[in-house]
Amino acid sequence: MARPLLIDGTSTVYQRVLTRPGAALHDAPGGPVSSHYPAFQPLYVFARQAGWVQVGPSSAAAPAGWVEAETVVDWKQNIVAAFTNPADRARSLMFRTEEGLRGFMEDEALVDTQARLIEKAETGMLTPEDGVVSIEPENFVNIRDRFYILPILDFVEDLHPMTYDPNLLLKVASVPLRDELPAAAAEASSSAGSFDTGVVFVFDTTKSMQPYIELTRKALAKIIFDINGTDIGDRINFGIEAFRDNPQAAPGLDYRTRQVIPLARRINQLPVLEAIDNTRAATVSSPGFNEDSLAGVEDAIRQTDWDQTASDDPFDARYIILVTDAGPKDPRDPNARSEIGPVEIQRDAEDRNIVIMTLHLKTDAGAANHDYAADRYRQLSRFAGRQFYYPIEGGSEQAFEDTVTLLVTALTDHVRMALGQARVQAPEDRDDDLEFLGHALQLAWLGTREGTRAPDVFESWVTERAAEKPQALAIEPRLLVTKNEMATMAELLDNLTRIAETTRGEDEARDFFRQVRGVIAQMAQNPDRLVATDADSLGGALEYLERLPYRSQLLQTDETRWMSGPMVRREIIDGMRQKLTQYRKWLYDPSVWTALYEGAPDGEQVFAMPFDILP
Repeated sequence: MARPLLIDGTSTVYQRVLTRPGAALHDAPGGPVSSHYPAFQPLYVFARQAGWVQVGPSSAAAPAGWVEAETVVDWKQNIVAAFTNPADRARSLMFRTEEGLRGFMEDEALVDTQARLIEKAETGMLTPEDGVVSIEPENFVNIRDRFYILPILDFVEDLHPMTYDPNLLLKVASVPLRDELPAAAAEASSSAGSFDTGVVFVFDTTKSMQPYIELTRKALAKIIFDINGTDIGDRINFGIEAFRDNPQAAPGLDYRTRQVIPLARRINQLPVLEAIDNTRAATVSSPGFNEDSLAGVEDAIRQTDWDQTASDDPFDARYIILVTDAGPKDPRDPNARSEIGPVEIQRDAEDRNIVIMTLHLKTDAGAANHDYAADRYRQLSRFAGRQFYYPIEGGSEQAFEDTVTLLVTALTDHVRMALGQARVQAPEDRDDDLEFLGHALQLAWLGTREGTRAPDVFESWVTERAAEKPQALAIEPRLLVTKNEMATMAELLDNLTRIAETTRGEDEARDFFRQVRGVIAQMAQNPDRLVATDADSLGGALEYLERLPYRSQLLQTDETRWMSGPMVRREIIDGMRQKLTQYRKWLYDPSVWTALYEGAPDGEQVFAMPFDILP
């Protein structure tokens, strides 16, 4: 069977092209037209000859026919761009040329020029002299909820002219994958004001936590009674997840995680208060100071019915509030359930539009644990580039109650903002990050409700970091991986960790790479496993990662780095294991995969994978 052509200098990376609008498929060069492709259909290249390209949608099937070379554009990187939430930055302008984008970013009057061009773009008054071909949507388009292809055709690694920090200038093309408006979005667009919120508290119910459980009930009760029977009360609902630790290590703990009361739409929230009343801290101690908080958060993310499947009316804003006085179990801890860390859990949550907030009770008893716990919870509690970690110094009960009140009141104000109502928090009491969060979630909701699409342009240049605010990421590059490619990553990491874990001493460590090459050679016998057999680094086996504007620990691990010491090897192994666990979750989650063409085999469905979770 024919295989696609390889990119020069590689042994596993196939040539691909994207169709221009109106691209016609011919049975043979110069032959009659058999069909037309939609714009930006990714295709594999099987042959090239005198102005014609033989193409097909699958690398594992026969080519479909021929297209004229001028009707397609080479797609060398297989990477796509995803807009971030524009809540705290200006909308991205998309320039016709790289020079036009550079000139704009180096303009001394950038902010004024930007405002003028955005206004012209919004009113349809752009002229060719402006150099702008399109603008980012006003509302947020979540690529996981509404898949779109914004292929990156080229990139230039550069410095941002404001701060000289690294920045990418990206040449992109854009068109929504599907033209129809999703049914849910179409229905929602006719019912303004449908915005509502789901909040799941994740309680540490280990021995020391009883006073804080009662304080949460007290703070929550006051807010619930204030909003009960109002429009706001109808639009904010609660659930509770509890966690402890490994009950096999301390049988009196009874459970590791438990759903105390599910998140659901209720006429009133009194059942939630009753559930808190009935929640009791453990009477026995856990093994070690750290608790399995990550298991509790994972279950809140994955087992909560955020989409309200019975009514097909998902919660529009989604929050998890973690309350604990201890750090999370490290994945290496034998009593930890999860093999992934806070970074992977946070990324999964944000892709599902779930905000994780942490109230960390820094009690005197855990003083030696505070720095470790704070570092992990800061990683966990991020959303759209902002951090939602709230340390409670000394475990102060008053400070804790005040913080719970601040957070839940702010979340009710997010609903008021969406409904156009006055907020109850006084301006001096408002938190900038929570203000941003309310705006970001509203933009995401409007994007879904109104069926917002990525801008419909062909080729343009955009900046990865906001032109006027370099600390804000405007465009997030992602790798468009097939399920077969992710399975290859998972199989390689599985083999590498298995071999690495059995390595003992310097001699065996030195032999590690010989064993790895044997594994790679064996994997290469499966045509679906695209691995380079002559790699001299671990990441080099996955050639499609080496050409990305991305550098990872694995990609840079060669024999010299591996032999630099047992602590370095331990860090590499732990990183591989955590990513392997996340890949397996994605591989078995049908909601993350999209078919790019009708009849696409399972292995060729795609997922826009964030760079920071690549090997």
